[in-house]
Amino acid sequence: PSEPFLTRYLLEPHKNLTQSQVFNEIYPVWTYSYLVLLFPVFLATDYLRYKPVVLLQGLSFIVTWFMLLYAQGLLAIQFLEFFYGVGTATDIAYYSYIYSVVDLNLYQKVTSYCRSATLVGYTVGSVSGQLLVSLAGWSLFSLNVISLTCVSIAFGMAWFLPMPQKSLFFHHVSRQQCSREMKVIDCKNGSAVQDCPDIQRTQGWEDETKIPLNEKGQSSQKQEQKVEISKVLRELWEDFLQCYSSRPLLCWSVWWALSTCGYFQVINYAQGLWEMVLPSHSSEIYNGAVEAVSTLLGAVTVVVVGHIKTSWATWGEVALALFSFLIAAAVYIMDTVHNIWVCYASYVVFRIIYMLLITIATFQIATNLSVERYALVFGVNTFIALALQTLLTLIVVDASGLGLDIFTQFMIYASYFAAISLLFLGSGIYSIIRTYRRREQVQSRS
Repeated sequence: PSEPFLTRYLLEPHKNLTQSQVFNEIYPVWTYSYLVLLFPVFLATDYLRYKPVVLLQGLSFIVTWFMLLYAQGLLAIQFLEFFYGVGTATDIAYYSYIYSVVDLNLYQKVTSYCRSATLVGYTVGSVSGQLLVSLAGWSLFSLNVISLTCVSIAFGMAWFLPMPQKSLFFHHVSRQQCSREMKVIDCKNGSAVQDCPDIQRTQGWEDETKIPLNEKGQSSQKQEQKVEISKVLRELWEDFLQCYSSRPLLCWSVWWALSTCGYFQVINYAQGLWEMVLPSHSSEIYNGAVEAVSTLLGAVTVVVVGHIKTSWATWGEVALALFSFLIAAAVYIMDTVHNIWVCYASYVVFRIIYMLLITIATFQIATNLSVERYALVFGVNTFIALALQTLLTLIVVDASGLGLDIFTQFMIYASYFAAISLLFLGSGIYSIIRTYRRREQVQSRS
């Protein structure tokens, strides 16, 4: 419940921080730490088989909220942002853990459960935070105590999760065997109809209690682990080249990376903009309610988009251009019309459109991939988004760069989305022209 009020809490007198320190020196640390940790965590998650990284996430959030309660000074709060970066980078363990402990035919259902749990949790937290502040008169310190309690309970529950015996890359059934296993899936109803008894366990499935007793055995085991890691990296690189050689997948991935970069920047600094438009120390604010409304409407939009029937292969890029322009307009209005209710409404529109498009992009990317490659492509797209965000933060936000004020920052973000819109408009028009020319050629030949 405390997250929608983070900026207000950091700017309270007892923290003794200025707006410039919060916006230009503290918040950028999260971006940098998230980027640096993402790829190592991606490999560690698979190698350690998920559960240890889920526990690390819980511990990181406990440290984050404990420091939020008691840490004082600029350096301490910057360390707090680093631990929050660890927590967000390890999100991949939470979302991918479930795939290692359920059957393939349940993937779609459990994905829905995980996403729904996140959305419901975020909505309940935002609503309860707003009610406790506005109606019950609770302090923001008390909200952070509740948040610390929640993440502590989650950390305790994570200890009781079963330890997976397999993972996607390091502890897995070989690809040929996997393809044979996938053929077992009943094409009619999508459910598994039999197992493959002849599939043998591959390296990494052995009982972990069978540890060699001599040093020679231990050294050979370490050598095997090194070979396995190099093999995994080589496979990842080959998969990377194969996946991004597809033009439709490349197109949707480029939009994913570019737009997610801008999205992170807007949601990270939206509270700062609202604080400048209407200072929280002099009036009532409704950050929690706005976050809850935008999340709920975004969830409804995600459900609706699943029933939209259109030729995304033909019109997808033009749709991306149009909606990216609407996002740019929403950010521009948020920045230029200095009215808090207009800012709130523009923010809600911004998040709804982004959730709509990112859902479509996820569907389109997933249709071109096997299950094994989901984590790779989504991880690469997120990494590129964070790299771009880091560059943008370093130049625009960071005190060691330009250190621009919040209003100038949002004008740059609006221009950024406008540039994305123009890029995909040109690409979309080219794709449509090329498609119709091919149809004409086919018709003339026939």
